[in-house]
Amino acid sequence: MTDTLKLTLAQLNPTVGDFAGNIAKAVEAHAEAARVGADMVLFPEMFVTGYQAQDLVLRPAFTCDAMAHVEKLAKQCDNGPAIGIGAPLLEGDNLFNAYFIL
Repeated sequence: MTDTLKLTLAQLNPTVGDFAGNIAKAVEAHAEAARVGADMVLFPEMFVTGYQAQDLVLRPAFTCDAMAHVEKLAKQCDNGPAIGIGAPLLEGDNLFNAYFIL
């Protein structure tokens, strides 16, 4: 018996700073991935904020807003498939270019 993992790659074009619009694109791609039976849908680096956000990620409010949208996406898409998505993560004084598995 062979186990398989079906991945969907969502090579979409996010807009810098448009968190709501980028999350809407992710929700749509997630629905399509579910429709075709994917186990996981993967989005590019920094998809939530758009790439390249440059100095915007140095503003704590920008990064916190991005995290709030990651959490919103997790709640909206908790019925599967799993999601891999990139966003900045601020932990204390440390800023990370993170990739989240939801």
